[in-house]
Amino acid sequence: MLDINKLVTDFPEVGQLIAEKPLFWHNPNYQESAELPIDLADIFDAEARFQRFAKYFEVAFPETLPTKGILESPLIPIPEMQTSINEKLSSPLAGKLFLKADNLLPISGSIKSRGGIYEVLKFAEKIAVKAGMLVYEDNYAILASPEFKKLFSKYGIAVGSTGNLGLSIGIVAQKLGFQTTVHMSADAAQWKKDLLREKGAIVVEYNDNFSNAITAGREQAAKDPNVYFIDDEGSVDLFLGYSVAALRLQAQLKAASIQVNEDHPLFVYLPAGVGGSPGGVAFGLKQVFGEHVHPIFAEPTHIPSVTLGMMTGMNNQISVYDVGIDGITKADGLAVGRPSRIAGKFMRTLLLGTATFQDDRMMAELARLYETEKIKVEPSATSGFAILPRCQTELAKQYSLTDSTHIVWATGGAMVPADDFSRYLSEGQSLLEK
Repeated sequence: MLDINKLVTDFPEVGQLIAEKPLFWHNPNYQESAELPIDLADIFDAEARFQRFAKYFEVAFPETLPTKGILESPLIPIPEMQTSINEKLSSPLAGKLFLKADNLLPISGSIKSRGGIYEVLKFAEKIAVKAGMLVYEDNYAILASPEFKKLFSKYGIAVGSTGNLGLSIGIVAQKLGFQTTVHMSADAAQWKKDLLREKGAIVVEYNDNFSNAITAGREQAAKDPNVYFIDDEGSVDLFLGYSVAALRLQAQLKAASIQVNEDHPLFVYLPAGVGGSPGGVAFGLKQVFGEHVHPIFAEPTHIPSVTLGMMTGMNNQISVYDVGIDGITKADGLAVGRPSRIAGKFMRTLLLGTATFQDDRMMAELARLYETEKIKVEPSATSGFAILPRCQTELAKQYSLTDSTHIVWATGGAMVPADDFSRYLSEGQSLLEK
């Protein structure tokens, strides 16, 4: 049985987490050397697979034609947002502020698109090659033909999700022809469940948290040898799918004439749920940019699962529920009480730190982003903005921020129904005025 008093004695900052007070946790192992089971070559392998499937996406999802079948989001300068934030700060945010607009990623409009879709693609490719119907030099547009849909219909894909991962996997897996089942926790937004059903996926709803929903989904999938379970709590393939974002970001920064070096550090603020998508992106960033990029995770004060896991070194062996934190947040994409099995282990030396925020701050920043830049996102996507002031204070103690670059990574938002967004906006505006 977990001794909470001993835990707080050993790790005093756990007391702040339990009290649900916003904090900045600096990772004491940051930038140490470490051996990891994957490296830059694995990221390039994942990118090559995306490139092979590009022709398929152009046929199956015409909205990807402008990007030639590549699933990527724009890097958007947001000077009006920065000006508005600075008006509220005693010390203005130094450097330049950008939004990595994963809310605009093709197909499912969220950070989960790269990882979830990538693992579906890898599974589909494996089946098609094994069946002798596909060779690696083929034009993958043939995968949109009825013959391949018939092949894939013999197999199932299952996943546990709070929403965005399920959308990404469900939309693409169904289009390919797989029988798709998404196990959704109680935190998942109703519109995401409705959209999945509209696309033909089976949605299994649980009046329970994410950890229990994914466990039930995993157990059910294990009963059928033809069902492939995509495990958000421990999949390296998901992780690698997310990591290719770093290669694309490198090109975007070059196009914008932005340097990343000792005099021009790059700080990236990533919303963390189970830790897989931000972990994969952070891993890719460190592989591509090295010591001068600094990833920081953002988590709600009511469900700081990765922070708790890394702070104590217990990683996935501890849940926020174990220490009495309620896990209730409006950031449905981050409503995960227990971190993934690989997030903390991979991030042990790659993550600068984490910061927690209150939901009201997140909702206010959603309104600020829309009012200043007319960018529509879901609540989770403004997590990075919610921690900016606290991070600015902490980072200034250690880094020169004069010529720094700051990227807030969005989660989702483009697919949010108008009524839902209006509700988010109204709530955020009332909080922004305070």
